[in-house]
Amino acid sequence: MQKDKSKRVILLRHWSDGNQTTGSLLVVNEEGQPIFGSLCIERGDRNNKKNVSRIPSGTYPLVLEYSPKFEMNLWEIKNVPNRSECKIHSANFWDQLNGCIAPGINLTDIDKDGYYDVTYSSNTTKMFHKALKNLKETTITIIDEIVY
Repeated sequence: MQKDKSKRVILLRHWSDGNQTTGSLLVVNEEGQPIFGSLCIERGDRNNKKNVSRIPSGTYPLVLEYSPKFEMNLWEIKNVPNRSECKIHSANFWDQLNGCIAPGINLTDIDKDGYYDVTYSSNTTKMFHKALKNLKETTITIIDEIVY
């Protein structure tokens, strides 16, 4: 059980505009080795405005909590300035997110709107939860490593 307490989450951002951000979501073990990895999408950077902006970079507590909206346990990013209910959950399109993070397997333009969407988000989210099995709390570090 002690080993599980050392697992942490890293989100490395790769690309962003005003609407959307793409990145990689990792779970690393106590040695810093990845034990889960996926692509992910978020909203774009809109100065941390509620429901329309991605979360500012930094390290935050990540807590497993029951979500009445989704009717299931989800990982919630805590202590985001002026924000609440920032979660990691399944979604395919950036405009389905209100400041949350959606993991997936591939980036492709499913709806032909000119933006990347993620595929297999529901299954990928389940794998993310499995990688953090037996944990109720950890941290997430969000890094802006945008490559243009």
